[in-house]
Amino acid sequence: MDLITMMILVMTINLANTILGTGMLAMPGALAAVGMLLGSFMIVFSACASGLGLYFLSRSASRTEGRQASFFACSKLTYPWAAVIFDFAIAIKCFGVGISYLIIIGDLMPGVVQSIGEVAFIAAGGDGSGEMDPALWFLVDRRFWITIFMGIIAPISFLKKLDSLKATSALALSAVVYLVFIVIYFYTNPEQPLPPKEEIRLVHISSQFFTTLPIFVFAFTCHQNIFSVYNELTDNGQSMLNRIITSSIGSAVVIYHIIGILGYLTFGNAVGSNIIQMYNSSIVVTIGRVAIVILVLFSFPLQCHPCRACLDKVLFTIGEYWETTRFGKTRQYSSLTGHDAEDGHGCTHPGSVAATSAHQHDDHGGPLPETSELKYNIMTLAILIGSYIIAMTVSELEVVLSLVGSTGSTAISFILPGSFYYKLHKNDPWTLRKILSVCLAGYGWLVMVICLSANIRRIING
Repeated sequence: MDLITMMILVMTINLANTILGTGMLAMPGALAAVGMLLGSFMIVFSACASGLGLYFLSRSASRTEGRQASFFACSKLTYPWAAVIFDFAIAIKCFGVGISYLIIIGDLMPGVVQSIGEVAFIAAGGDGSGEMDPALWFLVDRRFWITIFMGIIAPISFLKKLDSLKATSALALSAVVYLVFIVIYFYTNPEQPLPPKEEIRLVHISSQFFTTLPIFVFAFTCHQNIFSVYNELTDNGQSMLNRIITSSIGSAVVIYHIIGILGYLTFGNAVGSNIIQMYNSSIVVTIGRVAIVILVLFSFPLQCHPCRACLDKVLFTIGEYWETTRFGKTRQYSSLTGHDAEDGHGCTHPGSVAATSAHQHDDHGGPLPETSELKYNIMTLAILIGSYIIAMTVSELEVVLSLVGSTGSTAISFILPGSFYYKLHKNDPWTLRKILSVCLAGYGWLVMVICLSANIRRIING
């Protein structure tokens, strides 16, 4: 295998690992909500839209200097204020993904305990049909396990360097492969009769479509990593990037179809929002559940880390705006560029310039102010407590993925890529790419407004 092929493979796996996650578990339920044929179309359509967003981001990255491409760098060339929106969108997405991880732990651990209990009964000479001691009821309570695992997750989430947790990428890939194996195995060897063919809906149009669409959007979101791919590639020409984008998105389409269609055909319209939770406890299923629990356990801090960094930048920008507008001041400070604008008397105020020039820069290329230990700890606690409270009160994985998909995922997958590309080519003649960039951004706004409204209404109505 030559070096170029190896590089493509490595980068494809990195992007694919970002794409393939909790969206896999909810895919059969998403197909059940809209119908198998329409669901299959939505997988392909969402993949194409996501791939188009990745393409526009890679084209925008080529306009930045050197190998410092980032959302922030693209924002400086297009809409400087969009950097703050990006940080807020990423914070929402990472926060929501972290919540989904806790929900998955709460869903799977009771089944793991029950399976281990059955094995223990059999090992003790029983037939595996004994019931758990009522005094141990908490072992099958989802809230108990969310609380226990939060005790493990919290200390790791306070770490400022999480490089050692990147090794979970290998576990992520093995968990994906094993989940595909489980879905195929139990479709070909069902534990109970498969649902009749007449119960399988090919197309199902209802208001539920708008609450389900964000799940398809969320399932293909990996756009926060495309700039890292661009910066790290030895040959980061567009043809090379196109091959990586096509390979990663294409592999996700195949896996989503396998899990989504076979999972739906196995359980029919009774399928839940977490496919692996639908299978009866067994050694095969328990191993899969444990693998996914371990995966999300160490993945939560990797979501908390960028969420905290983005939240810090958002709070910093808000603080700068407050400092420059209170007490009747007219000075306008841009925390994105590090320069002070002139006030109404033509004077500049250089005080903040020196402070900003001393700031370090984060992974996105944005100014990163020195964060005090107190502020760092308060932000981390806020993320952990917020995630814990929501995970304890929300048990439907689909609800969280729908909300995240219609907000953060939509913004960084469609709205920002399309807007960046259009702005960079604003003065160029209209081409198919320019038209598609406007359509992609417009599609993102429609998804955000319509689907977010539908999900809020569903939550309110219960």
